[in-house]
Amino acid sequence: MTSLLVTGAAGFIGSHFTRYWLEKHPEDSLVAFDALTYAGVRANLADVADRITFVRGDVTDGPLVARTLAGHRVEVVVNFAAESHNSLAVLAPDRFFRTNVLGTQTLLEASRRLGVARFHHVSTCEVYGDLALDAEEAFTEESPYRPRTPYSASKAGADHAVRAYHETYGLPVTLTNSANNYGSHQFPEKVLPLFTTRALDGLDLPVYASRENRREWIHVRDHVRAIAAVLHAGRIGETYHVGTGTELSVGALAEHVLTELGLPLSLVRTVPDRPGHDRRYLLDSSKLRAELGWRPRVDLATGLRETIQWYARHRAWWEPLRGLSPVVEGR
Repeated sequence: MTSLLVTGAAGFIGSHFTRYWLEKHPEDSLVAFDALTYAGVRANLADVADRITFVRGDVTDGPLVARTLAGHRVEVVVNFAAESHNSLAVLAPDRFFRTNVLGTQTLLEASRRLGVARFHHVSTCEVYGDLALDAEEAFTEESPYRPRTPYSASKAGADHAVRAYHETYGLPVTLTNSANNYGSHQFPEKVLPLFTTRALDGLDLPVYASRENRREWIHVRDHVRAIAAVLHAGRIGETYHVGTGTELSVGALAEHVLTELGLPLSLVRTVPDRPGHDRRYLLDSSKLRAELGWRPRVDLATGLRETIQWYARHRAWWEPLRGLSPVVEGR
């Protein structure tokens, strides 16, 4: 039996990982650690509530983190905890650097002092900056960091801290950088649930003026499968990219949502660009595929259809959350 601490466990990806891990490893002990900020939804863990220990806390609270690690004899830390909404980062960058950089360092220090066996850090493709829309290359694990927004800069800082703790103190770490995730239980400020929930209410869909900007998309379950593969067999100190190679522009995504719901494309409304809006991200995930045998299983068309229909069926989940985001897109 292994004891895991999953930070950000009540969030979108963290809750999917928690459910997946318990499904595959029912004998393990799992501590779900989350501050329950506006984007942390305790109900995301309702179906596994009797199989986890939930600790409400902030990752910057060093004494609480240390007590939690020691009290539960945690062997593996999986760090999802992060502020992640780019639009909010433009308005409140301090909260991003506090949680994403200082919070990660707090976790690292407690893990070092208590001798955890593995610290896995979950990062993003955005730390590399962006690519031209017509670029032929993709980001590799050796690409230089060139973050362009407060959010991506804070995630880059966290990545550097994780590697520094490995190089300086020998902390056994692994990292993953992922493409854009989508799936059920994603907070409705993010682009796909934002478009979907607004469309379900007959509202317009705010699309940035740079509507041709593209993202690489991965279903959240494929992402958590990749993290599990790295935890099982990834090499200590290594970074692995988690991507599908499948891209879709923001404008095309909005049209896809409307078409799936049988609504007119005239509901698309162009709004001014966000400052520092990246053009395109694309990850080379060949290392993960070659070393660990991982492959994505959910194709984009199927995944989008299932996700859109999940939101259509689960109004009771997203309606209470929609007004909680500190940022209203499209104003």
